[in-house]
Amino acid sequence: MDAIETVLAMLLAVVASAYLVRLLPVAVPLPLMQIGLGFLIAAFSTHGIALDPELFFLLFLPPLLFLDGWRIPKNGLLRDRVVILELALGLVVFTVLGAGLLIHLLIPAMPLPVAFALAAIVSPTDPIAVSSIASRTPIPKRLMHILEGESLLNDASGLVCFRFAVAAALTGTFSLATATLTFVWLVAGGVCMGVAVTMAITWVQRWLTRHFGEPAGSPILVNLLIPFGAYLAAEHVHASGILAAVAAGIAMSYVELSGHALAATRIQRSAVWDTVQFSLNGVMFVVLGEQLPSILKGARASLEDVGRYNPWWLVLYAFAISFGLMALRFIWVWATLRLTLYKRRKSGEQPAKPDWRLLLATSLAGVRGAITLAGVMTLPLVLTNGTPFPARDLTIFLASAVILISLLAASIVLPRLLDGVDFPDEPHEQQEEDRAREVAANAAIAAIERAQIELMSTSLEPDLYPQAAGRVIALYKHRLVEHAEQDEARQFRKIDEAEKQLRVAALQAERKAIFNLARNGHISDDISRKLVREVDLGEARFR
Repeated sequence: MDAIETVLAMLLAVVASAYLVRLLPVAVPLPLMQIGLGFLIAAFSTHGIALDPELFFLLFLPPLLFLDGWRIPKNGLLRDRVVILELALGLVVFTVLGAGLLIHLLIPAMPLPVAFALAAIVSPTDPIAVSSIASRTPIPKRLMHILEGESLLNDASGLVCFRFAVAAALTGTFSLATATLTFVWLVAGGVCMGVAVTMAITWVQRWLTRHFGEPAGSPILVNLLIPFGAYLAAEHVHASGILAAVAAGIAMSYVELSGHALAATRIQRSAVWDTVQFSLNGVMFVVLGEQLPSILKGARASLEDVGRYNPWWLVLYAFAISFGLMALRFIWVWATLRLTLYKRRKSGEQPAKPDWRLLLATSLAGVRGAITLAGVMTLPLVLTNGTPFPARDLTIFLASAVILISLLAASIVLPRLLDGVDFPDEPHEQQEEDRAREVAANAAIAAIERAQIELMSTSLEPDLYPQAAGRVIALYKHRLVEHAEQDEARQFRKIDEAEKQLRVAALQAERKAIFNLARNGHISDDISRKLVREVDLGEARFR
């Protein structure tokens, strides 16, 4: 199978994986299915894909980190910032030190910097992998927000630690003072470069649009290029491209609040980014499966280099490192929780002690995934003196095995662990939504009344507008009545849900009738596409 055919087969495997996980009677995480399909591709391929580590890193990480920064709930990030920072920074350093020493103790022949590099690259968690498990397992929203915030920041901290460890392995030296100064520059330079690139590109794009109009598709393409621009610009000044991509995404979320983008652009852009995210995450796991045979072969050779000849040592090392990571995470989560409860009691509060199963679930939910895979693939092939990088294949294998074991552990244990747990409601979210709908409805009614007066003064048929305005205002007043009485809000929501179901049924009938007219030649293709798009947008709203 040629390389281009292998790539196409991988993309097809990503598509097939989404359907296969729905067909299976048992809950299988999507990444595991993709890894399995990648393994099948390797079995039928005459030669694998030769990966360029730097190119692999550049193609996959910037857009994924950018999208994480863009879509992370900012209110949850700020509300739980202390917990998130404890997990994203403190836990990463704790994991690198603890797991690095454990790995070196298990495999003494593996140099300590390489052991720390492996520990650093398996420290970041993957929210996509957790989300695939959470789709069939009830996880509290607040816990998911914490896990998402942790993964956003620990991607950067873990990969920066990985960079230091690899540099120490390449040069054989490590200076804490130099590393500290470098870390400060990596963080400050990366964040500033990411924000600056996003703001500069946004300003230029708005200026061009204001003076020359907006070509179809150009805003979406520019948006796709922002993470790569931020990453490359930061790397050019020797700052962290990883943090630049994250900062660019966060800055983009605030740019989005300006509301300058057209509605159609936002809809199309969201669909494009969903496709990019699904494709990149899927291809990375398929690549892992496709590379597994060669990784396993190389790991066995590396195992012999460190004095172990029985391949079962690979399984022992993989499970020992995985359980060590789970234990370190549990210890950190338990210790920080006890400290938080102690501080709150000292301040006079009486905090409720969380269910122990939720504490254990937080530890198990630290699933490794795409970032670990992309990072470990960037290990250099040779040292600065030209000799092969020590235990490179073994390191890649162990990181891959940690991904598999963490996915399996979470998918098997989490559903059983959280079964029957009574999660408290989060009424503030519904209250925020109700308040937003009320403010938006009042603003809409005021705008309709102003527009009615302006249009009546310029229209040849002014009598049309009072009737039309009354019909539109009635829709918004329904929203205001819906949320006027708190006691009746639940009943109105039930009515709204029933109305949505009826509207979806009506829209489906509309679309079917439009397609039927187009098939019989009663309307043109252009009119058909226009009307179907209107129906599709309406259905998307109600769904």
